[in-house]
Amino acid sequence: MAFGSHTRLDVRRAQQHSSFCSPSSAAAVLVALALVAVWMASSTLVTPADFSPFRPTTTTARPRNRMDPVTVEEDADDPPPLTLRQTETGPGGDNGSHSHSPSLEAATEADPQAAQSNSNTKDTPHNKQQQQTASPTPSSYAWKLCNTEAGPDYIPCLDNLQAIRNLRTTKHYEHRERHCPQHPPTCLVPLPKGYTNPIRWPNSRDQIWYNNVPHTKLVEYKGHQNWVKVSGEYLTFPGGGTQFKHGALHYIDFIQEAKKDIAWGKQTRVVLDVGCGVASFGGYLFDRDVLTMSFAPKDEHEAQVQFALERGIPAMSAVMGTKRLPFPGRVFDVVHCARCRVPWHIEGGKLLLELDRLLRPGGYFVWSATPVYQKLPEDVEIWEAMSTLTRSMCWEMVNKVKDRVNRVGIAIFRKPTDNSCYEARSAANPPICGEYDDPDAAWNISLQSCVHRLPTDPAIRGSQWPVEWPLRLEKPPYWLKNSEAGVYGKPATEDFQADYEHWKQVISNSYMNDLGIDWSAVRNVMDMKAAYGGFAAALRDLKLWVMNVIPIDSPDTLPIIYERGLFGIYHDWCESFSTYPRTYDLLHANHLFSKIKKRCKLVAVMVEVDRILRPGGRLIVRDSMETMHEVESMAKSLHWEVRKSYSQDNEGLLFVEKTMWRPNEVEAKL
Repeated sequence: MAFGSHTRLDVRRAQQHSSFCSPSSAAAVLVALALVAVWMASSTLVTPADFSPFRPTTTTARPRNRMDPVTVEEDADDPPPLTLRQTETGPGGDNGSHSHSPSLEAATEADPQAAQSNSNTKDTPHNKQQQQTASPTPSSYAWKLCNTEAGPDYIPCLDNLQAIRNLRTTKHYEHRERHCPQHPPTCLVPLPKGYTNPIRWPNSRDQIWYNNVPHTKLVEYKGHQNWVKVSGEYLTFPGGGTQFKHGALHYIDFIQEAKKDIAWGKQTRVVLDVGCGVASFGGYLFDRDVLTMSFAPKDEHEAQVQFALERGIPAMSAVMGTKRLPFPGRVFDVVHCARCRVPWHIEGGKLLLELDRLLRPGGYFVWSATPVYQKLPEDVEIWEAMSTLTRSMCWEMVNKVKDRVNRVGIAIFRKPTDNSCYEARSAANPPICGEYDDPDAAWNISLQSCVHRLPTDPAIRGSQWPVEWPLRLEKPPYWLKNSEAGVYGKPATEDFQADYEHWKQVISNSYMNDLGIDWSAVRNVMDMKAAYGGFAAALRDLKLWVMNVIPIDSPDTLPIIYERGLFGIYHDWCESFSTYPRTYDLLHANHLFSKIKKRCKLVAVMVEVDRILRPGGRLIVRDSMETMHEVESMAKSLHWEVRKSYSQDNEGLLFVEKTMWRPNEVEAKL
């Protein structure tokens, strides 16, 4: 199986967004088709094959049921990977803010002469006229500040108070789940008073500016557990947690001593930390070459995820409630819960079964909580219920041991690698999931009380453990088939390799030098349309991490990203991302905006980009010339600094930097 059999686009979401997408008339369609025809006739870029996310070769056609996300054909509007080359400038030449400008060409071997000609093409007067007329002027945008109870911490899909008040129940944490406004906001989130540029990694792991995240509830609740303390103008993080008051590194090593096969940084590379607090566990796993996806709800533990991201540690706001987490199945090497306040044992173990969906066959669940090591009646009852549940799920408890330093205990469970235990159970409880319940279907999908059968074909994903890190980063997954086409039309393994080589070349030849980025100041990075994760893989030697986002209407390549030892998430860019404002240093958008504006308003997407980016953060856009100039116009109206803007043969590169500017006018209360 090369990719998932579908995209993540849910029909209910698509219908919801239609209310705010721009209407199209028949005349506009004809004009657009004419423009496409002109572009196809004139451009030297290679047009990719029409790629629809395809089904595994072993899957037969069958009727769709309520568990199935709707399949959406992939638009054939993504060009093959583009390579940036440096064009020489003659004496006295001026190509903008730098002595060299990047030129764009198709990364293809089909017509090297055309490619060479393309690399030497200059902007024409016709191109310049298009640049002047393609987009509204900056003055056409009237920006206002958002007026919400969340203030500078506003997350539209988590702070929709009207939707939360209308919930019929909050028994399953529905009030902590995503409830996106029907119309995405187009207001700008204000800055906290006294906001300043964040402290750089690695110092940020230990302290951040208080004014950037001015919240003290966690200091009051958890200060005695060494989560976070106030020290003058800083918030400091001693590296402790509820279960590791004496430091995360000792606790991390204690886990490996309890089960040596975990082998941090070799056998175990990608970890999910449930109820992460301020994410010190994930922050210190970097020292063991492990990448951790940490998550916690936006709840009374005020700003815990915001603290984590300000520290430079990967985290997102999410809750184990009624929906699947936005990750594919069978991708995490280890799942960790340290007093994460999740009632695993209730309601047939529905929440623990979600972890079973996410764990690789043979992966480990590390549970550190009072039922493991205390003998109070409630703890004993929970432990007995968990023991019964895990046995029924065929999880093997491989160790249960107490840490004498932190005076806590851990239990380590291992997910099976085959179906023999499931078949030998006297009672099928929990039941095996239905044939059409796709474990990779995760966007807006309700939790199910069942276990998925494990793959038996050695050529299917999940039947083998990935090769050790870092070899897994560069090696195509064993389950990619050359008999199936990849995202850009080549055989899948060739497509994977070509994408990786392309991004290595782009980053080394252009992004490292030509854009003038101080990479030592870049820590939190997001690839908004990540494909194979080649952009993130090419940045592996830098002290940063990349959140790889696979849009729900794109081919499902997220399992490939995890197989490489990277991580990411499914997302619909017509909605807000589940992160706090001002949490990323760099956003990368490769042919995202031209596609997303077909479904929703581009201005709302740019407002979300503004919300996510820190002041001083950068956005790199690679897209069609028309779309690039739309984005550039909005960026200028937001008082962002345009560091680089270049277009050639209907392809453009835009590099902009967000400033501290905020409008004075405040909109009516949301």
